[in-house]
Amino acid sequence: MTRLFPDLSTDALMQRATSHYTPNYRPSAVVLSRGEGVWVWDRDGKRYLDMVAGIAVNALGHAHPRMVRAIREQAESIIHCSNLYFNEPAVALMDMLTKHTFADRVFFANSGAEANEAALKLARRYRTVVKGQPKRTDVLAFHKSFHGRTFATISATGQPKYQKGFEPLMPTFHFADFGDLASVEEVLASAKGNIGTVLIEPIQCEGGLNMPPDGFLRGLRALCDKQDMLLVYDEVQTGVGRTGEWFYNEVDAVRPDIMSSAKGLGGGVPLGAMLATEEAAQAFVPGTHASTFGGNPLATRAGYEVMKVIEEGELLQHVYDVGEELGAQLDALAEKHSEHCVEARGIGLLRGLELSDASGETAKRIVAGCVERGMLMNAIQGRVLRFVPPLIIESGHVRAAMEILDDVLAGL
Repeated sequence: MTRLFPDLSTDALMQRATSHYTPNYRPSAVVLSRGEGVWVWDRDGKRYLDMVAGIAVNALGHAHPRMVRAIREQAESIIHCSNLYFNEPAVALMDMLTKHTFADRVFFANSGAEANEAALKLARRYRTVVKGQPKRTDVLAFHKSFHGRTFATISATGQPKYQKGFEPLMPTFHFADFGDLASVEEVLASAKGNIGTVLIEPIQCEGGLNMPPDGFLRGLRALCDKQDMLLVYDEVQTGVGRTGEWFYNEVDAVRPDIMSSAKGLGGGVPLGAMLATEEAAQAFVPGTHASTFGGNPLATRAGYEVMKVIEEGELLQHVYDVGEELGAQLDALAEKHSEHCVEARGIGLLRGLELSDASGETAKRIVAGCVERGMLMNAIQGRVLRFVPPLIIESGHVRAAMEILDDVLAGL
């Protein structure tokens, strides 16, 4: 590997970074330089077991041979051509996505937030143009949700901490309690028929890995059908095999009308997608929405390879099996360290361990202790340790991770 700053120490490099970056991040004092499989190394040669995977992005881990080959071959062919022309990788990925989902149509973007923006725009135009209902453009979202950092998506996010200082937010968003159909019905009634779309993460990931109660999502689908509302699933973090199915909507057999995807879809290359039924997709016609980089050959070639590897390697069953092991070991740790832990929860390789300390200080100590011992992981909401490793992780890696966590918890 070629170092771009061979004469700078790691401390000097981090000082240079913090002097130029906009001050909106709090990165750990680690400079990562390379990765292989479920492992990453910093520029000083220390190895870490990666239980973050770029925040559920590196689905196939690091430097997967097929991903490396696909990206190299595509870069040597054509990287970008815009949507003024067709390209084969985008068509191939569209075929894969429609094959493994409910969707008939696909719009490519570059991130989860952009995919959610596209979903919100499609839903709005479907209501105003296709249905001729300009008074039904409001959206029902949920408290503790997270949908992105653009103005529309922070307006749809049910967490004030992401919105502070960016007011006034976009109007027409209403919020109900996640998992509570009575709350949903109450908000719908108070909106007096103005709500035409429901936007939901089937699992609230950034909100603390909150799982939907049994029957909630099916009940929500029934309400949407009864009141002629579009159901939009934000599967940015729950999709592309993360839960042991291609997308979480398959877990409880609830079909949305529109769905967003990103993170693991590109395996590390920036890629997002909005998927829709034929009925909903008719709201977009030429000129109504676009993305210069969306669907570029490089990103879609990477996405296609991710889905092919998952499909051919039967990784969905692997995710389920190893995910069950991870869940069981987290349950055991929660019981063993009950003075610090509340519960473990999640599905597949999307898991969380809630801590009893809501201040965030215990979580910070645990994350730092794991880094010191050679494992990367992070905390959400200040009290939930999140585990979203590459989908290729093996049982031995899970045991090693839990041994490190056990050691850190014991030393608190």
